[in-house]
Amino acid sequence: MSTPEASMLKRYHCPVELAVDVVGGKWRPVILAHLKEGVHRYGELRRRMPHVSEKMLVQRLRELEADGLVARRGLGTNPPHVEYELTAEGRSLAPVLQALYDWGAARAERTGTQVGD
Repeated sequence: MSTPEASMLKRYHCPVELAVDVVGGKWRPVILAHLKEGVHRYGELRRRMPHVSEKMLVQRLRELEADGLVARRGLGTNPPHVEYELTAEGRSLAPVLQALYDWGAARAERTGTQVGD
């Protein structure tokens, strides 16, 4: 994935190409969808995404932060706790994330695919 500065310099041939470059991948949209619901601590995100490795979650959160979609806030506690939330740019993805959620739910119903615990 690219940083905001890199994507401004890169030439895209279609707006969807830019969108997929920023939010694409297996875990980035899932993280964004969870954060669309509100602020989450790292541990909460980890529990909501049991199939992602700790290393992958940390990497994706850092990428989303570098891309300006997610803000990380240390709570200054001992042991340290960190919260993540969408930035204004991240919140601008809410309709897109909702559309993906709705389509996924409808697809699951049409195909009999189990979603959830």
